[in-house]
Amino acid sequence: MKTMAMRTMGVALAAAALCGPAANAQPKPEARSAMLQKLVDCRKLTDESARLACYDQATVALDQAEAKGDIVVVDREQARKVRRQAFGFSVPSITLFERGESKEELENTTGVVAVARINGAGKWVIKLEDGAVWTQVDANELFRDPKPGMPVKIRQASMGSFLMTVDNTRAFRARRTE
Repeated sequence: MKTMAMRTMGVALAAAALCGPAANAQPKPEARSAMLQKLVDCRKLTDESARLACYDQATVALDQAEAKGDIVVVDREQARKVRRQAFGFSVPSITLFERGESKEELENTTGVVAVARINGAGKWVIKLEDGAVWTQVDANELFRDPKPGMPVKIRQASMGSFLMTVDNTRAFRARRTE
Protein backbone atom coordinates (compact mmCIF):
# COMPACT_ATOMS: atom_id res chain seq x y z
CA MET A 1 0.00 0.00 0.00
CA LYS A 2 2.91 2.33 0.73
CA THR A 3 4.29 1.80 -2.76
CA MET A 4 0.94 2.68 -4.34
CA ALA A 5 0.65 5.79 -2.17
CA MET A 6 4.18 6.88 -3.11
CA ARG A 7 3.48 6.27 -6.80
CA THR A 8 0.23 8.18 -6.52
CA MET A 9 1.98 11.10 -4.84
CA GLY A 10 4.56 11.07 -7.65
CA VAL A 11 1.78 11.23 -10.23
CA ALA A 12 0.09 14.03 -8.30
CA LEU A 13 3.33 16.03 -8.14
CA ALA A 14 4.11 15.42 -11.80
CA ALA A 15 0.61 16.47 -12.74
CA ALA A 16 1.02 19.92 -11.22
CA ALA A 17 1.04 21.50 -14.66
CA LEU A 18 -1.80 19.92 -16.61
CA CYS A 19 -3.73 21.20 -19.54
CA GLY A 20 -6.72 19.51 -21.11
CA PRO A 21 -7.80 19.50 -24.73
CA ALA A 22 -9.94 22.55 -24.24
CA ALA A 23 -11.31 23.53 -27.62
CA ASN A 24 -10.04 27.09 -28.01
CA ALA A 25 -10.81 27.89 -24.35
CA GLN A 26 -8.08 29.70 -22.46
CA PRO A 27 -7.96 28.43 -18.85
CA LYS A 28 -7.17 30.81 -16.03
CA PRO A 29 -3.57 30.39 -14.85
CA GLU A 30 -4.89 29.16 -11.48
CA ALA A 31 -7.35 26.67 -13.03
CA ARG A 32 -6.81 22.98 -12.35
CA SER A 33 -7.58 20.09 -14.62
CA ALA A 34 -10.73 18.24 -13.52
CA MET A 35 -8.74 14.97 -13.57
CA LEU A 36 -6.08 16.40 -11.28
CA GLN A 37 -8.77 17.75 -8.96
CA LYS A 38 -10.36 14.26 -8.74
CA LEU A 39 -6.97 12.84 -7.76
CA VAL A 40 -6.42 15.53 -5.13
CA ASP A 41 -9.95 15.08 -3.77
CA CYS A 42 -9.13 11.45 -2.94
CA ARG A 43 -7.14 12.77 0.05
CA LYS A 44 -10.40 13.88 1.66
CA LEU A 45 -11.63 10.30 2.07
CA THR A 46 -11.06 9.01 5.60
CA ASP A 47 -11.67 5.32 4.93
CA GLU A 48 -8.32 3.86 3.79
CA SER A 49 -9.76 1.33 1.36
CA ALA A 50 -12.08 3.93 -0.21
CA ARG A 51 -9.18 6.39 -0.46
CA LEU A 52 -6.95 3.74 -2.11
CA ALA A 53 -9.72 2.80 -4.55
CA CYS A 54 -10.22 6.48 -5.34
CA TYR A 55 -6.47 6.94 -5.97
CA ASP A 56 -6.35 3.80 -8.12
CA GLN A 57 -9.28 4.97 -10.24
CA ALA A 58 -7.97 8.54 -10.57
CA THR A 59 -4.41 7.49 -11.46
CA VAL A 60 -5.61 5.00 -14.09
CA ALA A 61 -7.81 7.71 -15.66
CA LEU A 62 -4.95 10.22 -15.53
CA ASP A 63 -2.47 7.73 -17.02
CA GLN A 64 -4.87 6.83 -19.86
CA ALA A 65 -5.64 10.48 -20.62
CA GLU A 66 -1.91 11.29 -20.72
CA ALA A 67 -1.23 8.32 -23.02
CA LYS A 68 -3.99 9.49 -25.42
CA GLY A 69 -2.74 13.08 -25.37
CA ASP A 70 -5.88 14.43 -23.68
CA ILE A 71 -3.71 15.68 -20.81
CA VAL A 72 -0.14 16.90 -21.04
CA VAL A 73 2.08 16.70 -18.00
CA VAL A 74 4.91 19.25 -18.00
CA ASP A 75 7.57 19.58 -15.33
CA ARG A 76 9.16 22.91 -14.43
CA GLU A 77 12.26 22.36 -16.62
CA GLN A 78 10.13 21.51 -19.66
CA ALA A 79 8.05 24.64 -19.05
CA ARG A 80 11.21 26.77 -18.83
CA LYS A 81 12.43 25.30 -22.11
CA VAL A 82 9.14 26.20 -23.83
CA ARG A 83 9.26 29.74 -22.40
CA ARG A 84 12.86 30.17 -23.58
CA GLN A 85 11.99 28.91 -27.06
CA ALA A 86 9.02 31.28 -27.28
CA PHE A 87 10.87 34.32 -25.88
CA GLY A 88 10.34 37.27 -28.20
CA PHE A 89 7.12 35.97 -29.73
CA SER A 90 3.71 37.28 -28.73
CA VAL A 91 2.00 34.19 -27.33
CA PRO A 92 -0.91 35.14 -25.06
CA SER A 93 -1.67 31.60 -23.87
CA ILE A 94 1.83 30.85 -22.58
CA THR A 95 0.86 31.72 -18.99
CA LEU A 96 0.52 27.98 -18.31
CA PHE A 97 4.32 27.78 -18.57
CA GLU A 98 4.94 30.83 -16.35
CA ARG A 99 3.60 29.44 -13.07
CA GLY A 100 6.06 29.85 -10.24
CA GLU A 101 8.58 31.85 -12.26
CA SER A 102 9.88 35.24 -11.25
CA LYS A 103 9.11 38.28 -13.43
CA GLU A 104 12.81 38.84 -14.14
CA GLU A 105 13.21 35.44 -15.78
CA LEU A 106 10.40 36.28 -18.19
CA GLU A 107 11.95 39.54 -19.33
CA ASN A 108 15.36 38.38 -20.53
CA THR A 109 17.27 35.48 -21.98
CA THR A 110 20.76 34.59 -23.08
CA GLY A 111 22.16 32.62 -25.97
CA VAL A 112 25.11 32.08 -28.25
CA VAL A 113 25.48 33.24 -31.85
CA ALA A 114 25.37 30.35 -34.34
CA VAL A 115 25.23 32.40 -37.57
CA ALA A 116 25.21 36.14 -38.24
CA ARG A 117 24.68 37.93 -41.55
CA ILE A 118 23.54 41.26 -42.92
CA ASN A 119 20.23 41.19 -44.83
CA GLY A 120 19.31 43.21 -47.93
CA ALA A 121 18.16 46.14 -45.78
CA GLY A 122 21.58 46.38 -44.11
CA LYS A 123 20.31 44.95 -40.79
CA TRP A 124 21.91 42.14 -38.83
CA VAL A 125 20.11 38.78 -38.77
CA ILE A 126 21.41 36.64 -35.93
CA LYS A 127 20.57 32.97 -35.49
CA LEU A 128 21.26 31.61 -32.03
CA GLU A 129 22.37 28.08 -31.22
CA ASP A 130 18.87 27.28 -29.89
CA GLY A 131 17.41 28.06 -33.35
CA ALA A 132 15.90 31.46 -32.52
CA VAL A 133 16.41 34.07 -35.24
CA TRP A 134 16.52 37.77 -34.32
CA THR A 135 16.66 40.68 -36.77
CA GLN A 136 18.00 44.14 -36.00
CA VAL A 137 15.27 46.81 -36.32
CA ASP A 138 17.14 50.01 -35.48
CA ALA A 139 19.87 51.92 -37.30
CA ASN A 140 22.56 51.47 -34.64
CA GLU A 141 25.92 50.45 -36.00
CA LEU A 142 27.57 47.57 -34.18
CA PHE A 143 31.15 48.22 -33.06
CA ARG A 144 32.08 44.61 -33.69
CA ASP A 145 30.56 42.14 -36.16
CA PRO A 146 28.73 39.26 -34.43
CA LYS A 147 30.58 35.97 -34.87
CA PRO A 148 29.63 32.37 -34.07
CA GLY A 149 30.29 31.55 -30.42
CA MET A 150 29.75 35.09 -29.12
CA PRO A 151 27.43 35.37 -26.10
CA VAL A 152 24.11 37.19 -26.56
CA LYS A 153 21.84 38.84 -24.00
CA ILE A 154 18.29 39.81 -24.96
CA ARG A 155 16.05 41.78 -22.66
CA GLN A 156 12.55 43.07 -23.01
CA ALA A 157 12.43 46.86 -23.40
CA SER A 158 9.54 49.31 -23.45
CA MET A 159 6.39 48.83 -25.51
CA GLY A 160 7.09 45.21 -26.38
CA SER A 161 10.45 45.80 -28.03
CA PHE A 162 13.66 43.91 -27.28
CA LEU A 163 17.28 44.98 -26.82
CA MET A 164 20.05 42.63 -27.89
CA THR A 165 23.64 42.80 -26.71
CA VAL A 166 26.25 40.72 -28.51
CA ASP A 167 29.52 40.08 -26.66
CA ASN A 168 28.95 42.96 -24.21
CA THR A 169 28.81 45.64 -26.92
CA ARG A 170 26.22 48.43 -27.11
CA ALA A 171 22.64 47.14 -27.24
CA PHE A 172 20.52 47.42 -30.37
CA ARG A 173 16.80 46.88 -30.96
CA ALA A 174 15.82 43.53 -32.44
CA ARG A 175 12.71 41.46 -33.02
CA ARG A 176 12.24 37.72 -33.08
CA THR A 177 11.61 36.55 -36.66
CA GLU A 178 11.83 32.76 -36.24
